[in-house]
Amino acid sequence: MDNVDLNLIKALDALLAENSVTGAADLLRTSPPAMSRALARLRRIFDDPLLVRAGRDLVPTPRALELRGEVHAVATRARALFAPSVSTDPRTAVRTFDLQVNDMLSTAFIPPLLDDLRSQAPGISLRLRPENIEDTPALREGLVDLEIGIVRPGDPETCTETLLTETLIGVIRPTHPLAKAKTVTPRRFAAADHIVVSRRGRARGPIDERLAELGLSRRVVAVVPSVATALFLARDTDVVSVAPTGLGRPMVDTLGLRTFPIPLSVPHLTIGMAWHPRNHHDRTHQLLRERTRHIMTVADGGSRQE
Repeated sequence: MDNVDLNLIKALDALLAENSVTGAADLLRTSPPAMSRALARLRRIFDDPLLVRAGRDLVPTPRALELRGEVHAVATRARALFAPSVSTDPRTAVRTFDLQVNDMLSTAFIPPLLDDLRSQAPGISLRLRPENIEDTPALREGLVDLEIGIVRPGDPETCTETLLTETLIGVIRPTHPLAKAKTVTPRRFAAADHIVVSRRGRARGPIDERLAELGLSRRVVAVVPSVATALFLARDTDVVSVAPTGLGRPMVDTLGLRTFPIPLSVPHLTIGMAWHPRNHHDRTHQLLRERTRHIMTVADGGSRQE
């Protein structure tokens, strides 16, 4: 028996519906010779002529009449199977997504995203996962649906997209000695006590490298895992912390802190999102990424205007 493919099922359905090679060819937008070849294959498969000539017309054989209803049902199911999914409107879907979000983004980005989703897709709920989940395995293993933050190159199977770039600024409390300085020079900056933010506990980074190029070094009095913790410490003691200019602004203002430009050439922060390819074509996940992109664009525009 010949291998039966979907095109043969479609051809048989059209032939039994039209009782005409030409009519079936028109229905499937193919040529009469191609439809004649399909009919010949079908006759071999079923060992039956299926359609026989009666004067100028073709009429179905008893075997063809037996097949007509079932073939049409199979063809209809096959078309539905390969048709684009329209059963779930992402704006009415009920889903919970696990997000891994940088702590600073949690305060600056999650509130407007929640407000946006409440109007755009009220059935979507968010569950924020701790940052100590390893990035790539968490995405691969389905523990996290979307990672948002400083996305570093990882597993090549991970999809990533840059959302915005941020400049780092120095942050101090209003009574800090540097708050009285008209200009914070590299030497004054280095002479202050500093808080470093590192999830991996590293005390040195790009700031120290830039200071070393100037023959300077700073004293790091504490290493903390989150920007939020660093800013609370900066509110309560005379230490210098750093924060992203735009995304850090809500917490900086809430805590009543002062900011100043870091007097060094410090690399920008690249904020992006990452997801596993299995979610790439999921329509509800696409909507979540679209709304994330939208909120980040608004945040980036606001920070640029300041």
